[in-house]
Amino acid sequence: MLFHLLLALIPIPLGLDLYLPVPEDNPITREKVALGRRLFFDRRLSRDRSIACASCHNPKRGFSTPVSASIGVGGRRGRRNAPALINRGYGRAFFWDGRTPSLEEQVLKPIEDANEMNLTLEEAAARVKLDVPMLSRALASYVRSILSGDSPYDRFANGDRTALSAVQQVGLQIFRGKGNCTACHVGPNFTDEQFRNTGVAWRDGQLNDQGRFEISSRPGDRGAFKTPTLREIARTAPYMHDGSMDTLQDVIDFYSDGGRPNPYLDADIRPRKFTPEEKHALLAFLQSLNGRVSEGSR
Repeated sequence: MLFHLLLALIPIPLGLDLYLPVPEDNPITREKVALGRRLFFDRRLSRDRSIACASCHNPKRGFSTPVSASIGVGGRRGRRNAPALINRGYGRAFFWDGRTPSLEEQVLKPIEDANEMNLTLEEAAARVKLDVPMLSRALASYVRSILSGDSPYDRFANGDRTALSAVQQVGLQIFRGKGNCTACHVGPNFTDEQFRNTGVAWRDGQLNDQGRFEISSRPGDRGAFKTPTLREIARTAPYMHDGSMDTLQDVIDFYSDGGRPNPYLDADIRPRKFTPEEKHALLAFLQSLNGRVSEGSR
């Protein structure tokens, strides 16, 4: 069960909801957030002490990674791109396929993953002299503190009509109108937290990643992946679940063409046929979603 906590400890940047959902059994404290931050950068949580959570979720890149797939201990390569951790405290399901329902579960999975940190939870907890529940609660509390707001878009939405340039305002109109981007990227966090097949996983006549279907077994979830937030999107390349698109221009071109047709394509994905000017305006608007990132309890 969740309750809503007024964040007196964590400053919320302009543009976000006032309340953050927090589990009743893991209330946020400054001490716990500070402990989680130390653990986030602690390489002892990996088998050979070579990587930390921050190795794949770099704070300087919107808590994302610059490579298409995560690189773990011994140079092992993960299956998918590491999602940005921006505003994940507002999330309802975690990982690209939504396999975990809470941050408390999510933060432990990379530690156990053989292609990432490759350590049992008991070993990891012993190394940092904690029990597994506290390891989970502290890391989750820190991730909840990673927030982005106060972007030019936020200031514009809050009444400052000079915060977006003329071309960015045109991009916003296309985002809401012709592009129908708000079918998926909706609300203050620019995500519906749903799972959709846009065709990214469709290659050579077949799906190379089943996505959400691996978890749900529902045929409609084949090749479907969670809608990512667009907060800090200009800082979090490469894009898509497989990191197959290097630039935001590539992403815009992909959706302009209607994604990649396949038998499971989401109904909202269809050709938009943006003009070069519209693509330029959309790119300018997406860049306006970079704002101020805060983390920790400071």
